[in-house]
Amino acid sequence: MADAAVKHDYHLVHPSAWPLIGSIAATVMAFGLVIWMKGLFGLEKHTWWVFAIGLAGVLYTMVGWWSDVVKEANGGDHTPVVSIGLRYGMILFIASEVMFFVAWFWIFFEMALFHHHRTLSPVDGVAQAWAVWPPQGVEPVPPFHLALVNTLTLLTSGTTVTWAHHALQTGNRTAAKVGLALTIVLGLLFTSIQAYEYWHILSDQLFFSPDAAHGGLFGSAFFMATGFHGFHVIVGTIFLTVCLGRLMAGGFTPQKHFGFEAAAWYWHFVDVVWLFLFTFVYVLLPSMK
Repeated sequence: MADAAVKHDYHLVHPSAWPLIGSIAATVMAFGLVIWMKGLFGLEKHTWWVFAIGLAGVLYTMVGWWSDVVKEANGGDHTPVVSIGLRYGMILFIASEVMFFVAWFWIFFEMALFHHHRTLSPVDGVAQAWAVWPPQGVEPVPPFHLALVNTLTLLTSGTTVTWAHHALQTGNRTAAKVGLALTIVLGLLFTSIQAYEYWHILSDQLFFSPDAAHGGLFGSAFFMATGFHGFHVIVGTIFLTVCLGRLMAGGFTPQKHFGFEAAAWYWHFVDVVWLFLFTFVYVLLPSMK
């Protein structure tokens, strides 16, 4: 029996169906999105229920799989060697997310810096419209109104999550709970403000002009960059909420709390990306001539 004992620091996970379930759900969700936008397999455009089924499957997989990871952590399976692997994995994940945002910054720099040579189509007037930046008929979002408030909100949330992390490291669980709760509230506030800003943009038609070729690319790039960041804020808020639940249930110790540490890393990544978005997408690039 002694010879059969584990003699290494690595954790070999038990056989799990979550990768298969998640892959099937993601495939259904992808096809559902195509059906919703274009129609496929005899289903008409705007048919949404296939996407909803796939999304529900993905969410179910996330809850189940990550619950198993939490159980592994609570069971002592996350040894120092395993924790190093988890840290590398989180770092690589954040790096991949950074490269996704690089693509959207790239299109904004491309349009802002080289618009004098831009010809989107042979239609008369389109090339002339792109001789100026922003394109004719496009009114940029005022950077020092709601966007500035959201910047201050997110920067403040970065300080509260750092406070919570430091409190947890020193064993002050009460302060950690307060700091984490404040971070979650600030994250919800950011999302609410951004939703209101989107409503204002759409109702005032800031990115719309009689010729869609003038402002369509500007609006698409803006909504994709800020919207995908907003999605990350929502994911980060859920991440922190789960950590608060674990903390309230007695989880995490000053020595072992990588789940919270990973959430804090992710939240700081969201902070930094927003600073770049605010600086270039809201302030500098719309004003370039």
